[in-house]
Amino acid sequence: MAGHRARRVTKELADIKSDNVSHINVDTVNDSVTKLKGSFSGPPGTPYEGGTFEVDISIPNEYPFKPPVMKFLTKIWHPNVSSVTGAICLDTLSTGWSPVLTIKSAMISLQSLLSSPEPKDPQDAVVAQQMIKNPKEFERIARQWSVQYAGAPKSMLGEGSGGSSAADIEAAEQQSKEREEAANLEAYDGYNKDLIDRFVMMGFDLDRVVEAFNYVGIDRNGGQDYELEEAYMGDITARLLGEP
Repeated sequence: MAGHRARRVTKELADIKSDNVSHINVDTVNDSVTKLKGSFSGPPGTPYEGGTFEVDISIPNEYPFKPPVMKFLTKIWHPNVSSVTGAICLDTLSTGWSPVLTIKSAMISLQSLLSSPEPKDPQDAVVAQQMIKNPKEFERIARQWSVQYAGAPKSMLGEGSGGSSAADIEAAEQQSKEREEAANLEAYDGYNKDLIDRFVMMGFDLDRVVEAFNYVGIDRNGGQDYELEEAYMGDITARLLGEP
């Protein structure tokens, strides 16, 4: 399975490099076919125009039968992307995934998401509410972030959109961070996020990992990170793999 995955990913990367139309870039990190970094340009006519957005890509053991795990490395103000962690809400990367899809098609879907945000199915509730209730303010902050974090030209801000928005952006980011932390407490059931995510990055679903931790009886340790004993690691992995 590992050999098949490596061959498939290598072929996909070669296809991306030979494609001069989509303008999608994906490269290996430390020559590993399981850890990649991608980038694409913000779509024209959107608040993200002129910016370059980088994406962290992890290839699970079950690829292509499970989707790549992606998150934005570049901070972005978008209802379907966490403004704090870069986590993405996109069907293509979850229930809508199919083995016939590729890393390139997933990246193209991400680029399309910037053109067609879905505030009613949000990853970041603060941004989604702002987009619904105050779309002009949403666009202003999205453009500001594109300039500040994605390298978009300052001319994208237009007149009167400069320094006075910094305090507003900081306040909105803090509010989003607080809500994200509250959501994490619920989703991670009191376990440390990094502790759980070590298994999520292997390709397992978050809810299944949390269930396995509960089943095995892992100590929440007050929400602090720590190194699990090897025996517990084995028990959790066995539970996730459905082994008796």
